[in-house]
Amino acid sequence: MFAAAGIDRSWADLGKPTSFAIVGLGGAGSEAVRDLLGLEIPGVRPLAINTDAGHLERMPIDRRILIGHRTFRGRGSGGDREAVLRSLEESREEILRQLRSYEVVFLLAALGGGTGSALLPYLVRELRESDAFPVPVGFLPFQVEVASNAGRRDSVRAALRELEGMGGLLLLLANEKLRRFESLPIHRALAVRNAYLHDLVTSLVDMIENPSQLNVDLATVRRHLSGSGMATLFRGEVHVSEVERLVPQALRESLLDFELGAKPRALVHIEGGSNLTLGTLDRLLMSARHHLHEPDELLLGTRIRPDSRELVRLVGVVSGIEVASTHRLLDDGPRPVPAR
Repeated sequence: MFAAAGIDRSWADLGKPTSFAIVGLGGAGSEAVRDLLGLEIPGVRPLAINTDAGHLERMPIDRRILIGHRTFRGRGSGGDREAVLRSLEESREEILRQLRSYEVVFLLAALGGGTGSALLPYLVRELRESDAFPVPVGFLPFQVEVASNAGRRDSVRAALRELEGMGGLLLLLANEKLRRFESLPIHRALAVRNAYLHDLVTSLVDMIENPSQLNVDLATVRRHLSGSGMATLFRGEVHVSEVERLVPQALRESLLDFELGAKPRALVHIEGGSNLTLGTLDRLLMSARHHLHEPDELLLGTRIRPDSRELVRLVGVVSGIEVASTHRLLDDGPRPVPAR
């Protein structure tokens, strides 16, 4: 019918889904990817990159890249960030060949070790130059770790300095914030952190990939982040009758390390059921403006889903943030666990 009417269908080839990858950098980053795969992340392709051949071999991920063959001989970097950076030329082309085929690349790494703290800022820079959209995710060590280990502290500082200098989206998950779950076994506390990250990843993928009444796509996110310094994500959900609590609760319960700037910019995507009224939406947005420090710009996306009548969900991208609390973590001494 279209051909008969003389309509050009070449645009249809451009309507392909956004391609997503999630990449574990080093041991901790790869372990986190494995946990996220266990929670399912549909449509997102996994990859692991490491200097430790034994750890890489145990990863249940099809695509794996061992770097620094000649330098480390598959034995790991031993926390030597500078040695990892020097060895990257051995594997640079293979890594970039695999990653450049994706439009959005989540990069997961612990910032206290050698491999992850070297690869994360390096790959963010390389991917941005190739027009991909990298989403760096850094796991910050516990405060006692950086207070008692100068090498680990220097690795965190160096990686953060580079990431801050580049601006854009940055998710810093602070292990220190897991202290609120101090009665849990360590593996379960880390599982809580990774489940929170899973919610962030799937929320961002869903917002970008699935059309909405007021749509937010990858181009919208890119434009929002352009020239606005550092940005991060937050998400939450509440009963439709309590929408004023949604933004403050999402900020309060975040495991991410960030502080709002004086005049941030925000993009919020709100999903509710068919009973989400304009009045309820207005109350939510007024609350968002207040708790986000009266942002200079507040962009809105909305989606109505009949199967979620009682819940209102939100994913936000807030830019103009600061990571001052991270620098305090690096500079202060160990803090005792608060009494309960």
